[in-house]
Amino acid sequence: MQPTRIGNFEVSRVADFEGPAFDPKEFFPDFDPEVVRANADLLGPRLIDPATGQLVFSFHSFVVKTGRHTILIDSCIGNDKERPTRPQWHRFHSSYVADLAQCGVKPEQIDYVMCTHLHWDHVGWNTRLADGKWVPTFPNARYIMARREFGHWQEVQRRGDDTPHALAFADSVLPVVESGQSLLVDDDYALEDGLWFEGAPGHTPGNVVIHAHSGGERALFVGDVLHHPLQCLKPEWSTRACSDPELSRTTRMRLVEEHAALGTLILPAHFPAPTAGWIRRHGAAYRFDFRE
Repeated sequence: MQPTRIGNFEVSRVADFEGPAFDPKEFFPDFDPEVVRANADLLGPRLIDPATGQLVFSFHSFVVKTGRHTILIDSCIGNDKERPTRPQWHRFHSSYVADLAQCGVKPEQIDYVMCTHLHWDHVGWNTRLADGKWVPTFPNARYIMARREFGHWQEVQRRGDDTPHALAFADSVLPVVESGQSLLVDDDYALEDGLWFEGAPGHTPGNVVIHAHSGGERALFVGDVLHHPLQCLKPEWSTRACSDPELSRTTRMRLVEEHAALGTLILPAHFPAPTAGWIRRHGAAYRFDFRE
């Protein structure tokens, strides 16, 4: 994604990984291959890898410069994290910090990290490994998380559940709480004029989307409400990663319909480059039109 503007806000994308990631039959319990065949012109090799048939995903952050603050939205996978049940990203290494510098931003220049939710692939760069300890990657930032989301994963950890999300809570969330840099907020929290949370539960109990309005323009960072453009064609498809598939479906269908009507610029967490675009009516359903 090329840097883009939302009114007076400047938005850049920093990718940790982009490539084939998941088998659609495994990722979407309701997957129907006929949807892919019927919409081959909309999907193509950029979105579904022709060699493997896997969904092409990007794991990236957005850097938002508002003129007052420099904000990071979601922090991807992270380096050196123990993720044995995600072998493709187990003890992962990327050039994320160097790529962040290509946006003109050093870790110490980030003022806020805003988390749409606390899954392992959205919090990894919250911390980095230093002398055998997990320390905040962004030493001057406040890490903003929905209180309801934090409470859910805190309870998961207390139960001792063995999941990549529980591991991520321990190595990528608790260290920023212990450093005093976390800020737990309500689902409608506003960071500054034109930038605020909206509750969007279902994928996780405290999942949020982030609105950005400036200069008469509007955009929405949708996190994992949408994982792949297939879900614009079939917004009723929830994923195996959704904690409440029915609620996730309801939330997604509402947001798709609402923001197609409004013409909102959509910035999803996993759509490959060029990532940003609009949800448009397409027959009886919708399609995603990338901003080229």
